[in-house]
Amino acid sequence: MTAARTAVALLLVVVATLTAGVIAMDTYSADRSLSVGTISLSVDSFHSGALDLYVPVVDWGVRFPVIRLPVRLKAEVRSVNRDAVARVAGGQPVDVNAVRHEARNGVASYIRVLILIILLAELAIGVLVAFAVRASTGPRLRLTLPVAAGTAIVGAVLVALLLPPRGEIASPEYYAHGPEVPKALQAIEQANDSSQVLDEELNAQLVGVARLVQGPARRRPLNSVPRFTLASDLHNNLLALPALDTAAGGGPLFFPGDLTDSGSPFETRLVRRVVRDGNPFVFVTGNHDSDVLMRQLAAEGGIVLTQKGRLLSDGHYGPKIVKVAGLRVAGYSDPFMRFRSRHYKASGNPDPTPRQQDAFWNWLRPLVGKIDIVMVHEPALAKRALDELRSDTPTDPLMFLVGHTHKATLDRYPNVTVVNGGTIGAGGPTNFTDASDLSLARILYSVKPSFNPLAVDLVSIDPGTGSATAQRTRLDVPLP
Repeated sequence: MTAARTAVALLLVVVATLTAGVIAMDTYSADRSLSVGTISLSVDSFHSGALDLYVPVVDWGVRFPVIRLPVRLKAEVRSVNRDAVARVAGGQPVDVNAVRHEARNGVASYIRVLILIILLAELAIGVLVAFAVRASTGPRLRLTLPVAAGTAIVGAVLVALLLPPRGEIASPEYYAHGPEVPKALQAIEQANDSSQVLDEELNAQLVGVARLVQGPARRRPLNSVPRFTLASDLHNNLLALPALDTAAGGGPLFFPGDLTDSGSPFETRLVRRVVRDGNPFVFVTGNHDSDVLMRQLAAEGGIVLTQKGRLLSDGHYGPKIVKVAGLRVAGYSDPFMRFRSRHYKASGNPDPTPRQQDAFWNWLRPLVGKIDIVMVHEPALAKRALDELRSDTPTDPLMFLVGHTHKATLDRYPNVTVVNGGTIGAGGPTNFTDASDLSLARILYSVKPSFNPLAVDLVSIDPGTGSATAQRTRLDVPLP
């Protein structure tokens, strides 16, 4: 019994000592001055080991997997030397090696102080707990004090060995925090691993920082511009409808297909309420939708678009081009949609043939210059059209709204933008193999004097926690 009590007491000493070290590590932060500005250094525990550099003023960060301890060593730019940045923006080279040397020294001095603070905190708490658990029938101080001191020393040594960045600072992962979402964004691109290319990359990023610091007023504010929501691939997941309703916010909702999973009457009765999520609700079919669904949505007041024109509630077709929120819109029904006469059976693998791609382009070609938005479920169906538009750039901006892939993407070409909102239904309630989050897109634009897309927000919603992330891409800036 005494041995068990002693073991428990010693375990408490060890746990308390190490916990004190973790708390001290997460609590201590310090500023370091560099020639290009001031950085704040801190540590965030229980993450994959990485060196994290972030510039809040321009919402840009980069992460390097060069730390072996399961923490992020964070360097956040607190202030920028405007004179130095202005020189970079003016085309003068920056001494990357000098800045890197300053940063390395600043990080090293921070880590040295941090190790000392961790050691002192662990010793203080370890000794305190050692005194608290001593007992005449249990562990004595001559046992608990050495355990506390040894644990503190081991903890400090581990931090000294594993926290400093090791290896080449390469393979960066870029991220940003959107102004309207709470979490950091995922990686968007990988840079080359060579030191020379990384120096060039750093130079390029500093130029971008300089321009953003110097001229943010030149960028059009987006607070009051019109916007609409793009969502697709609900696949009859009724649990996602509240998220869709909140995201649409009573504004226009464009839905390029796969509202249902088979298009059966049972499903269409359940999802008809989605029409009320948009003001208005604009729809083209996907390969999981049906002719019955089209008619029911049209009867409920939705704008159902086909290559023949807008489907009216009486079954007839109206104009090919409709006006929605100041936008000229046309849509194309999916060639693989289901039909009641075929008992809603799927028509094989929905891969568009070259003939179907040609048919889409032949339909779209006379509309180019007359429309702002084209809706089509399957991106591959628009392949030839996009190839033609890339070789012969349209005079006016044209935006494609697509779905089907369950992956949120944004592709830009001169005067052509292709937006895929992913899957608002996370693949559907019976999809056990797709770990997709709920995702959608929001498009900001202007219509005076003519249509001009300004920005796209790709939004992802964790179905478990409800937390959201977004990546905003400005479209009113030149293509890279």
